[in-house]
Amino acid sequence: MKYCILLAVITGVAGLEAATPAPSPDKKEELGKLLFFDPILSKNYKISCATCHKPRFAFADSAALSKGVKGKKGTRNTPTAMNIALSKTFFWDGRSSTLEQQALEPIQNPDEMNLSIEEAVQRLKKHERYNQYFKKIFGSGPTKENLAIAIASFERILETSDSPFDKWKFSDDPKAVSDAVKRGFAVFNTKGNCVKCHFGADFTAQEFRNVGLFNGRTLNDSGRARITNDPKDVGRFKTSSLRNIAITAPYMHNGMFHSLDEVIEFYNDTKKIVPDAINTDSLLVEPLGLTKQEKKDLKAFLNSLTDKRFKK
Repeated sequence: MKYCILLAVITGVAGLEAATPAPSPDKKEELGKLLFFDPILSKNYKISCATCHKPRFAFADSAALSKGVKGKKGTRNTPTAMNIALSKTFFWDGRSSTLEQQALEPIQNPDEMNLSIEEAVQRLKKHERYNQYFKKIFGSGPTKENLAIAIASFERILETSDSPFDKWKFSDDPKAVSDAVKRGFAVFNTKGNCVKCHFGADFTAQEFRNVGLFNGRTLNDSGRARITNDPKDVGRFKTSSLRNIAITAPYMHNGMFHSLDEVIEFYNDTKKIVPDAINTDSLLVEPLGLTKQEKKDLKAFLNSLTDKRFKK
């Protein structure tokens, strides 16, 4: 279970502060942290992984579309880099099957860091400190493989499981959450149908769903279908984790919703927002019919999934 194993791993390794080059890293994840925050891996030495995956937003971004090298905007919203240790696929369309594959893609993406992996490795080899760090930890200088391993190792420790909800459900503390949260959890599991797509330790089934945000015109990102070439996958995107969801706005693959209220309203009646949607999942074809109080309670539940390290 995540709560038994990974909680011990992250103790004392919050990873929320910016990396500093001072102490010599002794572990793969420590080296990965340095690299995650260092703009050395971008073409113009100005963009790092943390530029778009901001720690204060649970390693997501507050912009609908993040800006890369020379201000170029990406085409999809930056997802959180937290709570992905258990993931089986990565990116909205699931094009990477390992965290190591995922770690290298933003570096070479022309809209993001725009640096070839070969050049990135050469930069690290010429960098005295990094060259020493890689040799100490991996027994050799920087390579494509150990660069990916280092960054992925850091991302794997970005786990959270210390939220009010966790205290209520997994530490048996009935006072950890309000009655509204408890009612909202009931809505989540019944009338809201949320649990059919969001379940497990990280509240994601890791499936690909078309939630009603594809019409082939104003909303024309075909998502998973670009990878599989299967018409059934048109408009399908990976189901996001709900952990820390209150601080990872804006939402959806295109960042079109700016608040949890908007998201809840959308799921309550998807056709009201996008009446001409194509290939919408059968779970979302009919309106949910949530009352004003049920929506409020559902939001309270979602807010309860925020880890205590993000509480002010």
